[in-house]
Amino acid sequence: MKIYTKTGDQGLTSLIGGTRVRKSDLRIEAYGTVDELNAYIGLVSDQPVNTSRRAILKEIQDRLFTIGSTLASDPEKSKMKIPDLHEADIVLLEKEMDAMHEILPPLRAFILPGGHQSVSFCHVARCVCRRTERLVIALAEEAFVADLVIKYLNRLSDYLFVLGRMMALDLQAEEISWQPRF
Repeated sequence: MKIYTKTGDQGLTSLIGGTRVRKSDLRIEAYGTVDELNAYIGLVSDQPVNTSRRAILKEIQDRLFTIGSTLASDPEKSKMKIPDLHEADIVLLEKEMDAMHEILPPLRAFILPGGHQSVSFCHVARCVCRRTERLVIALAEEAFVADLVIKYLNRLSDYLFVLGRMMALDLQAEEISWQPRF
């Protein structure tokens, strides 16, 4: 099977279910940004500091593929069985955050992204996650999107923030507090 089909050369693509849409369609933008987020999660996972976290990060990547599949489907025409999210996926992120919070010092200020390259990669992933969430919410205003998708993305961005803090602690990197100028 060839990777190129030439069917998108005119700026159209097919959703699961066969519906042809412009590549600029909000649905395509949403699941394309999920894919971008997934790539950043892979980068975060590849950081040596996250060796012990690779299983949870792979789980997150799997769930992002689930979300991408859901968003790539025409909810009215697709007959294909698509994997789905479960409330347990969100609970897993919450439990992981709770475990990290037990170790982390209390947050007393806003944190600027940075302090170590690995931590910065995590903050980039968090920002892409927030953008993904905004796009999916915009899509939900015009088409069906399961509530768990939005909830998962919201919780995932929180998880990535806490993970960034945990990575900074593990790396003995300074957390850079925002010092507002008045």
